[in-house]
Amino acid sequence: MGQALYRKYRSKSLDEIVGQSHITDMLRRAIASGNVAHAYLLTGPRGVGKTSIARILAHEINQLPYNDESTHLDIIEIDAASNNSVEDIRNLRDKVAVAPTSAPKKIYIIDEVHMLSKSAFNALLKTLEEPPEHVVFILATTDVEKLPATIISRVQRFNFRLIDGDAAVKHLRAISNAENIDINDEALQLVARHGQGSFRDSISLLDQLRNLSDSTITPELIESVVGLASNEMVLELLSAYDSQNLAKVTELIDNAEKRGISAITITDQLVHAVRTDITAHPERLPLLDKLLEVAKSSWPFVKLITALTSNTVRTASPVVAPTPAVVSPKTTPTPAVAPKPAAKPAAKPKVAEVPEPKVSEKPVEPPKPLGPEQPFPWGDFVANIKTSSPGAHSILGKCDYSFDGTTLTIFAGKPFTKKQLDKSLPTMQATLESVGVQDGIITVLETIKPSDDSTIAAALDIMGGGEEVAL
Repeated sequence: MGQALYRKYRSKSLDEIVGQSHITDMLRRAIASGNVAHAYLLTGPRGVGKTSIARILAHEINQLPYNDESTHLDIIEIDAASNNSVEDIRNLRDKVAVAPTSAPKKIYIIDEVHMLSKSAFNALLKTLEEPPEHVVFILATTDVEKLPATIISRVQRFNFRLIDGDAAVKHLRAISNAENIDINDEALQLVARHGQGSFRDSISLLDQLRNLSDSTITPELIESVVGLASNEMVLELLSAYDSQNLAKVTELIDNAEKRGISAITITDQLVHAVRTDITAHPERLPLLDKLLEVAKSSWPFVKLITALTSNTVRTASPVVAPTPAVVSPKTTPTPAVAPKPAAKPAAKPKVAEVPEPKVSEKPVEPPKPLGPEQPFPWGDFVANIKTSSPGAHSILGKCDYSFDGTTLTIFAGKPFTKKQLDKSLPTMQATLESVGVQDGIITVLETIKPSDDSTIAAALDIMGGGEEVAL
């Protein structure tokens, strides 16, 4: 059975570590000078080399040769995800007092240390504060925020960086050449970008792609395998955002959803495209904030459409600036105080009478947000959706609804009707904003609307449901 590439090409010494020279240089000098600390904390994103450096550091402190299969009685690895109880740490504390078997130091590597329980941290604290002379702790975590400040203050902390794109591509090219993987540079850049700064994720993807094709691996092949939107689709979405083309945005997002491309993936690609070209298109800067909200939404596709078309209401109906009215001589007001005789009155300009333009008294403004006390404009909502989704318009005309100021609940009455309306949720969500509901939520229920009369509602509930009919 073949070995995974990320394990095969794992670094074996501090000199082989890529992209973390700010850490490896300090550790190398500390070992050479004999200034080894009693506890280290390695923090940073996953897949950037924390565990590799922890193992290498443990072996180099003890002047032992290292490879991926190396084991030694005086180098103990503990996975805090599965050994996180106070009993586990008490057992560790008892073993710490025992001297190393043959190496100069007894080294404990605790991976994912943030998974320890509160009581386990308390049990570890005293040992970290006053460890035996022969013990070194190396803690590693992807979530340093969960560590107590008392733990952090007792260790030397090293923060790992995400791997630079150029360094990742260079490393991936070296592996590709060594493994005879036929892949072009543009595809390698896509692999590195998909890895998001993680060497392990990038190399794992390359390992998956090595059997993708007998010919050269291209970005198009990677997009189809990984589930990425094509570069053309990303550019079309940005163009539709620039022109606030709701129909085009909806069409592109629907096509992406049918192809199995997640809203989060499209959002990540859009963020990368906007950041890359921000100097040429600074007007897209507000889009970044809106895209960051997509991942937090329970309906990411709807939130993505809203982010890309959030200015549609403002641009669809241009605001008419008020035109200054022409003052007719007949309507010129008479001064209350007559001018002094000595003052020579200024000649009145002759103003030609022209018909006053018909101008609305107030400029057209976007709909104001509705509150819970205001009636929901159901008629306008149904009418506005007719052009973009005639099918939904036809169904909505037969549905009841309720509105609490934030959530519009549509009572479809039947499972089939609900299913048909669910297909038009993105369009309905955009239409919701056009009638003045900002950041609102649409919920479609397959039931009928409960009766406002509590007695009738109770009776219907006893009979297993039904519809109130007016005679």
